[in-house]
Amino acid sequence: MVSAILKNKSTAVRLTVKSVIAVLLVAMATALPQIAHFFGGSAAGSAYLPMYAPALLAGCLLGWQWGLGVGALSPLVSFGFTSLVFGSAMPAAARLPYMVAELAVFGLVSGLFSKKIEKNALFAFPAVIVAQIAGRAVYFAAAVAFGQSAAAVWNIIESGLTGLYIQAAVVPVIVLLLSLAVKHERD
Repeated sequence: MVSAILKNKSTAVRLTVKSVIAVLLVAMATALPQIAHFFGGSAAGSAYLPMYAPALLAGCLLGWQWGLGVGALSPLVSFGFTSLVFGSAMPAAARLPYMVAELAVFGLVSGLFSKKIEKNALFAFPAVIVAQIAGRAVYFAAAVAFGQSAAAVWNIIESGLTGLYIQAAVVPVIVLLLSLAVKHERD
């Protein structure tokens, strides 16, 4: 969607704007879990999956390459930041590789819909749902492949269903609202 807005701009301007948006989304992915844990306790992160929405937004708004990058970088930046600032890493080191893969898939898959979203913002709904299914499948497969029990991984996935449901509604609405704002601005 951002590409359509910037199509008449120079490559430098397009790259700068997309970079700024990506940095803001990574920062949001770092801040949202802290806010969720502050208000909802330690279980809020695994229940609401606050780091996931920025990766979905990155894909929908910026395309698959940027979605992939934001998705992969978000858990890494959050891990580094929380380790240095708070002395307690989020996500936990044991989950970090799986989350990097999972969020990268979230951003990648939602980004594969970005051209369709540019034409019709309602495509954000299937983009988010397909990305969530693909990302969680990658998480499950990676965790089981590296020795975690399928039942334990499935419990982790089930504990995040509330967050997935909320994101499946909220992220596409954000994309729709941004699309409407852009159309209004152009008119």
